[in-house]
This record gives sequence, C-alpha cells and structure tokens, in this order.
Amino acid sequence: MAQSSYPPVQPPNSAAVVGPNFLAPYPVDLTIVKKLLALSDGNFAVTDVNGNVMFKVKGKHISLRDRRVLLDAAGNPILSFQKKLRTMHNRWVVFRGDSSDSKDIIFSAKQSSLIQFKTSLDVFLGYNEKENLCDFKVKGSWFDRSCAIYAGDGTTIIAQMHKKHTAQSIMLGKDTFSVMVYPNVDYAFIVALVVILHEINEEKNDVE
Repeated sequence: MAQSSYPPVQPPNSAAVVGPNFLAPYPVDLTIVKKLLALSDGNFAVTDVNGNVMFKVKGKHISLRDRRVLLDAAGNPILSFQKKLRTMHNRWVVFRGDSSDSKDIIFSAKQSSLIQFKTSLDVFLGYNEKENLCDFKVKGSWFDRSCAIYAGDGTTIIAQMHKKHTAQSIMLGKDTFSVMVYPNVDYAFIVALVVILHEINEEKNDVE
C-alpha cells in the first residue's frame, strides 16, 4: 500500500470514542448514501471503497422523540441517536448500543450558535459534564456537503466530507457523499456525527 500523506492523529484524539475496533492505522474512505425512500434496510447505507456495507442507519419514531440507530453490517446496534427536546441549540445525544439510559451516553452534539450561515457543531464526550470546552468541532458548509471535523483545539482535522456525484446517485435520486477519516480516528464516531449533521439540516429545511 502506498504511503499516505495524512498525518497520524495523536492521543487523546486517537482514543476510541465508540470502540477500538473502529480505529485503523490508515485513512478510511467511506461513502454515505441517503436513500430518499427509506427501505427496509435503513435510511442510510455506509460503504467502504470496495462497496462493502459497513454500517446502516435506521430511524425510529418514538412518541415525540426522533431516534436513529447505527447498525453494523450484520444488523447489530452500535449507537442510538436521540434528539433532546426543548433545547435552544438543537442537541442530539448518542448512547451506546440501543440504550437510552443516561449512564450509556457516549457523546452529544449541538449547534454552536442559534443563527448559522455556516455549519458549526460543538461535540462533547459523555464525561465532559461541565462543557466549558468542546472535545470536537464540526465546521464547514452543509449545503455544499463540504465539512471538516476537528479535534477540540479547532485546528487539527480528523475527518473531511465532500459531495460525491455519480451517474447512479443522480439517476436514483440519492444524496451521496464521501467521508475521509484520518488514521487512528474512530470512524463509527465520525459516521454518527455526519448523520447528526444531516438530521439537523434536514429539520432546518423542513422549517424553512
């Protein structure tokens, strides 16, 4: 394999947010497909460069709460996303497995400000209860599907996403984008952040 020009991310950002099995010592190139018609196999499919399914995302509507579940290729739940009700900054909370118990919170993400012309999310790990400083940041333009995910310092990029145009995606009416996850970064965590970004911006479009 050719040597990568991507700088290795050093601890603490190399720590597994979701699990050590989602870390790789090389860049991981993922393709995320949003299906406009949600079929039985989920709302999103996440594949590797060879087209192998790595993750699926399914939606669940429980009373007033919207929930999403990230599944591995075998259909096992890895994470559950839940929108927090009555919050100003559109916060989503992420739990381990199919849980919704506060002791299983892995991280949460919220809009950095109420009025946004550019995409900006602050991400806090579960143990960061004071939230004086965020652990990760997402910045960019969701409209262009061009966003970068940073470590808490806001300068070290750990993943990047961009729009992917293919004849198949245009013909089938699918929203398809690529995510390049840097070495030693938890790629299940990055997929979860992209799904949350999508949900926040879809909701904003619905309101508009």
